[in-house]
Amino acid sequence: MLKHIIWDWNGTLLDDAWLCVDVMNNILKKYNMSEVTLETYRELFDFPVKNYYAKIGFDFDKISFEKVGTEFIENYNNRVSECKLQKDAKHVIDHFHSHGVEQSILSARDKVQLNLDLDHYDIKRYFTHISGLDNHYASGKLENAKLLLDKIDAKPSEILMIGDTTHDFEIAKKLRLNRIILDIGHQSTKKLKKLDAIIDNNLYEVAHPKVSINTKEFF
Repeated sequence: MLKHIIWDWNGTLLDDAWLCVDVMNNILKKYNMSEVTLETYRELFDFPVKNYYAKIGFDFDKISFEKVGTEFIENYNNRVSECKLQKDAKHVIDHFHSHGVEQSILSARDKVQLNLDLDHYDIKRYFTHISGLDNHYASGKLENAKLLLDKIDAKPSEILMIGDTTHDFEIAKKLRLNRIILDIGHQSTKKLKKLDAIIDNNLYEVAHPKVSINTKEFF
C-alpha cells in the first residue's frame, strides 16, 4: 500500500526545538521581554509562525514581524549545525529506502537553507523531491503540499505524511493522506493528543509500528 512518504523537516527529522528556544530567548532578552521554557514553547508554537510571535508577547506596532523574524532566522542559521538528527532518523529513512518506498521533504524552511541542511547531514540522496518556501517567515506549506502531490506518482491512499505539528496533520487530512504525528518536536503532547491521528513517541515506531498503517484509521 505504501509507495511514498512525505517528511516534515524541523522537529521531525531534525532535533531543533531546543535551538529555537535558545535563539528566541536571546532575542527576548534583547527586547527586555520574558523568556520561554521548552515546555512553554511547545505549548505556544503554531503556524503561521507570526501568530506564535504574538503569543509570546511581540507587539508588531512597535517592532515588525519581518524584523524580529529575520533576527531569529539569521541567528538560527548560524547555529543550526549544532543540532543533531532525531534519534533513529537515518535508520528509518534508510529502512524505507531499502524497501523501495520513495521519500520527499515538505518543509516551511527556506528552500535554499533546507538543501544546505540536507547536504550537511548527508541525507539529501534519500529524497526524490525537496519542497521548501521562498522565504524564511514560515507562513505555512499547504500550497507547496499540493504542488508536491502533483509530482508524486502515487494515490493519496498510498502516501504517508509524517510531521510533528497540528499544521502537518491539517495538511495531510485536507489532502486525504495517511498520517503519523510525532510527539518529539515543536508542539506539546497536550495539543497533539487532540488530533485524530496515530501519535508516535519516537521515529523507530514509524519503521516498526505497533499498529498497522491502514487507510481506514485515517479517513
